[in-house]
Amino acid sequence: MVQAQTRLRAWHRSAERDPNRMEPVIAHAMGEALSHGMDAGSAVPDWAPLAAPDIERLAAHYPELGGSARILWHSPRPFSAAARVQTASGAWFVKRHDARVRDVAGLLEEHGFIAHLAARDVPVPAIRAGAGGATAVALGPWTYEVHALAPGVDAYRDAHSWTPARSTAHARALGRALAQMHLAAQGYEAPARGVRPLVAGFDIVGAAALAPALDDYLRRRPAVTDFLDGAARDRILGALEPWHAPLRPLLPELGALWVHNDWHASNLFWTDRSTEAQVRAIIDFGLCNRGCAVADLATALERNTIAWLALPPEAAAGAPADGGAEATRDIGRLPLALALLEGYGSIRALTVAERHALPYLMALAHVEYALSEVDYFHGVVANDANARLACPGFLLGHVRWFEGRHGRDYLGALRSAVAAR
Repeated sequence: MVQAQTRLRAWHRSAERDPNRMEPVIAHAMGEALSHGMDAGSAVPDWAPLAAPDIERLAAHYPELGGSARILWHSPRPFSAAARVQTASGAWFVKRHDARVRDVAGLLEEHGFIAHLAARDVPVPAIRAGAGGATAVALGPWTYEVHALAPGVDAYRDAHSWTPARSTAHARALGRALAQMHLAAQGYEAPARGVRPLVAGFDIVGAAALAPALDDYLRRRPAVTDFLDGAARDRILGALEPWHAPLRPLLPELGALWVHNDWHASNLFWTDRSTEAQVRAIIDFGLCNRGCAVADLATALERNTIAWLALPPEAAAGAPADGGAEATRDIGRLPLALALLEGYGSIRALTVAERHALPYLMALAHVEYALSEVDYFHGVVANDANARLACPGFLLGHVRWFEGRHGRDYLGALRSAVAAR
């Protein structure tokens, strides 16, 4: 531990001497600094945790961070460094991004959508503007943002994004809050986000022609193209086409909408820690983008009602359906899925086209985010093992599960539920 702390202090000193230093660091392995791994465990984070020098530099732009500041807690989220910080003026949530992942323009895309929702009384944490008036600040290779603390209880603080909701009441509340956000998002007409790592989207799945859309996605992301060879591209297309073909006629009827794209119980704050708790606030709009409501609903179902991290390694690598281990692993949580759908439908009814599209979108919900993870892991932090887990691993593994017996049963129950509504 002493050696790790020394390494961390040395990194901070070198970063001060060379503000353009961009490579990820091996942060110290103290428990509070570990991040969520790609499986259900913890991992050494890609980025050094926030420390006093970060807050001191940032205080020149955010006076509320001035004076004596204490870091109360480091977030375990893996793709940035974030912490709850106590100052004389109160407690704040501070995030530091590598500028290759989120520059100022990238954060302002997120902040614009958050501001739209806040103006319509959606409970989102307030984003602080710096001394220059902007809600994001660039300092050397880093980009910072400062949020007020979200109201409510962070009941899923330590939960990975692919762990199911803890109760049907939580799932029902997830559905209601998502529908309310979708209604509030109407009227926000910003264009889709720029090309960035770690952003979900609807460019491939929402396209009328699958192959040209995938090729255009890859062309605009050289790191993904460098990682995937032609055989991988063809394998992806072969897996997606049976799900995309019946979806295509429905696409013109799915209205465009800015959406959250990472609707998981850990991205919400709750009224309390009980199994009957309700949603109190929405956080983490890092994946938000222009898409459509039913695809966001599919993502919410995928994130909260299927235990993906329970898949064995060979299934996560995209083994063929009905002959691989995923065919015998029932990871769907249908009571949660039906409760989430019920909650959503109690606020916003699905259109006929959305009801037909939902089962196909379930199998395609993870496609573009998996590719964006490749952009990050291969292009930013040079971690090809994790890039392979993302694609072909999780991308094909999720699709293949829906082809197996349990996945078909899950989708059949969804079809019956939306038809009954």
